[in-house]
Amino acid sequence: MSLVGPRPERPEFVSKFQRQIKGYSLRHQVKPGITSWAQVRYPYGETVEDAANKLYYDLSYIRRNSLWLDIMIILQTIPVVLTGHGAR
Repeated sequence: MSLVGPRPERPEFVSKFQRQIKGYSLRHQVKPGITSWAQVRYPYGETVEDAANKLYYDLSYIRRNSLWLDIMIILQTIPVVLTGHGAR
């Protein structure tokens, strides 16, 4: 596991999302992270549609992966941790 990368999902959801969301398995090309671009950009979600929207951010992170992006994500995570308010 790394500090920044797509947040891991429970195995039962992974198999469901892989069946229902085209390209979902692509997010497993990088190590999972404690925080992610989707985590700071998209609110908590429970539906398949929410997972598909978060996948957009995960794949964007994978394509643009850089130290600068990781630093940006970490800096945006700090207020979320301190205030308890996620992306809205």
